[in-house]
Order: sequence, then C-alpha cells, then structure tokens
Amino acid sequence: MVSELSILLVSVGNTRTVVAQAEGQRLQGVQRLANADPSRAVEALRAMASDGPDEPLVLVATVNQRVSRPLIAQIESEIGARVLRLSDDLPIPIGTCIDADARPGQDRLLNAAAAFDRFRQACVVIDAGTAVTVDFVDGEGTFHGGAIAPGAQMQLNAMHSGTEALPQLEMHAPEPEPFGANTTQAMLHGVYYGIRGMVRHIAERYAEAYGAYPAIIATGGDAHLLFDEDELVEHIVDDLTLHGMIAAFRMANEVLGSRED
Repeated sequence: MVSELSILLVSVGNTRTVVAQAEGQRLQGVQRLANADPSRAVEALRAMASDGPDEPLVLVATVNQRVSRPLIAQIESEIGARVLRLSDDLPIPIGTCIDADARPGQDRLLNAAAAFDRFRQACVVIDAGTAVTVDFVDGEGTFHGGAIAPGAQMQLNAMHSGTEALPQLEMHAPEPEPFGANTTQAMLHGVYYGIRGMVRHIAERYAEAYGAYPAIIATGGDAHLLFDEDELVEHIVDDLTLHGMIAAFRMANEVLGSRED
C-alpha cells in the first residue's frame, strides 16, 4: 500500500496548470501556472519533491492532452518521478449515468467525486473557470452529466472579437446598481448575472427532475467572484479537482490495502 505522504498533484486545464502537494487530506503550496510555460510547473514540482522520497509520486489529471503529454515526459525525465495518470492508471471514484459514448472531462468527474466524498448527498457541482460547468450527482454518488457554457472571460472575449465597438475587458464584479450605466458596466452585468441566472435555472431543473433539492457547491477560478454573494450556492470549495484526485488515490489505496489483508 502506498503512503499518503508527499504526493504531488498536477491538474492540467485549458489555460492553466495547477500543482500542489498533498499530505493526507491537506493541500499545500498550491500554484496556478500558465500553460504557455510548462517549465514553471516542472520547477514547482521539483521544489516540492526536494525534501521527499527519491522517486516522488505524481498524480496527473488533464483535460488538455496537448499540454499534459510533454509535461508528463518532462516530469518523468527531469524529476525522476513515478507518474500515475487519472483514468489510465488510477480510476476516478464516481459512478456515471450518461451516454455510452460520452467523454466528460476528468475535471468534471473529479469535482463530482470530491463533492460527493465530502458531502455524501445529492449535489449540483459548479466549476466556474474557462468554461462554466453545472453537473449533477445523485444521492448514491452517481454522475448524471450536466451543462457546459462559456466562462466569464470567454464571454467578454467573444463580445469584443465578434463586434466592432465593444471593448476588450478583464472580468471583475460589476457595480451594484441594477442598470449598467455605460458599455463596460453593461457587459459586466450581462456576463455576471447571466452566469448566475443560468446556474440558478439549471439547478432548479435538476432539483425538479430529482425530486429533492441538492446541495449546491461551486469551485473554479471565478467561483468567489460570481457566487460569494449568491444565496443559492451553499459551499465554495477551492481546488475541488485536486481534492477529487486525493479521494481517488485514497480509495485506490483502500482497495489495495483490503486485497493485501
């Protein structure tokens, strides 16, 4: 059975790679690094591994194979790490009830696994990042799928690139007044309240279909920006994907331990 100490975690997203160290259930040293410079992720992992075993254990989850394949090769060759790939080498501990040919991203499945592992009840899991996903996990811990929409910054980028006059903006909270009094505020209002309204409507549909109201959990880079003041969202859990990776490792360890017994 593998020790839970000094496990390194790598989650490769669409725009960023998140690296961290896990000691038991605790995350340490979380860093979010641009995918454009994978060497920074390798250096961060090297520093985390410096006080650990000679062959550190690295868990990798990815929704971006173009970035993750060469990154894994660098980790193995430059750090001398043993790499376990989620799905390929380590199962994601969540049952599914989706189309046979569906291929939900590892981040969605890991978020679902982490949410159910933590709350042990039906959940709506929101991930507000490059895209916004709103997924449903039932009371038995089964992933049913959900909805995918453009994230906040992607929406702002699309409005700028698809029009002649709308400016390029960086996402931030709009002014509290109900009316956007200028173009910038109108765009921010549209994106901010559009995402919140979408999430509310989808969560209500899930609750109606399920016949009970689930817990509402949010994660992702824009989760606090969008949902800190939203009474619908009961829990904001940072780095839910990483917690799902820890849960996957722990459950695989438990299975291995039971076999050894």
